[in-house]
Amino acid sequence: MSWNDGIWAVIPTLCVGLLFWFVMRSIIRSDRTERAAQARYEAEADARLLQRAEHEDR
Repeated sequence: MSWNDGIWAVIPTLCVGLLFWFVMRSIIRSDRTERAAQARYEAEADARLLQRAEHEDR
């Protein structure tokens, strides 16, 4: 057995590990982006409701 055989045995594991890492990274980033967008939407909706409530009080 030579070093070449050892390297070829490890390469598939490294590739699958990198693929898993990229997939998990993209899932976490998209979740973070979605949470930020949801927070912006909820803040805008709260502001609209508050504005409507203030307008009705007059």
